Amino acid sequence: MQFSIEDSLGFIMNRTNTKLKNELLQRLKPYDVTPEQWAVLNRLWEREGLSPKELAELTSKDQPNIARILDKLEKKGLITRQTNPDDNRSFLIYLTDRGRELKDELIPLALAVLNKALRGIEQEQVKELKLLLNRIYTNLD
Repeated sequence: MQFSIEDSLGFIMNRTNTKLKNELLQRLKPYDVTPEQWAVLNRLWEREGLSPKELAELTSKDQPNIARILDKLEKKGLITRQTNPDDNRSFLIYLTDRGRELKDELIPLALAVLNKALRGIEQEQVKELKLLLNRIYTNLD
């Protein structure tokens, strides 16, 4: 049995993800935000007051990674941690004013990266690709 890595779906997906991530990294660099931090900020723009555990689940990251990302975002003045009123042993994550302001600056940058990546691909094909990738993800659960 032969196996060609260039034709491997995993290799192609990983290579594409790396290129997308690097492009996003370059666009976010002037704002001192990494793609990992962008993912957390994005979830908080959707809904604040999430626990670190919820953020880990929503960003497909593990708890130690989320803790590290939250530390960095807090040092940058983009988030605050507030004691959970339902459980004094835990805390919830909220954006600072600067964290909220970044939404209008960073979302257009991310959309520009996606538009560049999807150049020449029909909307229907993009929809199908998302469906297929989500099916692969679900199959691996």
